[in-house]
Amino acid sequence: MNRRTRIAAVAAALLITAGAAGSATAAGDGRGAHREAAALTGTAKLYRPAGDDITFSFDAHLAAKDNRNPEAATGTFRFSHYKDGRGGYAVAAVDCLATGGAVAVVTGRVVETDVKEFEGVRVGVSVHDLGKRDRLGYSWLTQDPEAGDVPKCQTAPPFEKVRSDTGDFDVLPWLLDYPTE
Repeated sequence: MNRRTRIAAVAAALLITAGAAGSATAAGDGRGAHREAAALTGTAKLYRPAGDDITFSFDAHLAAKDNRNPEAATGTFRFSHYKDGRGGYAVAAVDCLATGGAVAVVTGRVVETDVKEFEGVRVGVSVHDLGKRDRLGYSWLTQDPEAGDVPKCQTAPPFEKVRSDTGDFDVLPWLLDYPTE
């Protein structure tokens, strides 16, 4: 094989490889062809001018194989609220995750807490991923304790502001695959 043929063969191989890589990311949102169905991750603090330390952390995922079943989501989310040395925290095991564009709704049952009222309760959180200007909502502000658990994948809209200097949430949009007819 002469030098010119060898260069042409290498160039063709590079083009084929680049084309395959391009088609892999084109299948999703730039994160690869074999991405999970949906996700909500990240940590940030809510904006509170009175000095409250309110933090939310998410590690919630819906596997690609469970794309049509948001109740198969896994992971945890944690929230805490402290002020003047008082407050508490809770950790919930995810039981539903649904995302649409930049909005996520996650629910879970509290599995660890130092706040008696949260023990074993299903709670929900919503997030609007706006970069460093994210918003967040939570079910317990509007949830009637007498009514029981919040339903899976349902909660209040994202009404709170996140402090831009404290972190960021990342919503991976759900790419629901509809069958073709």
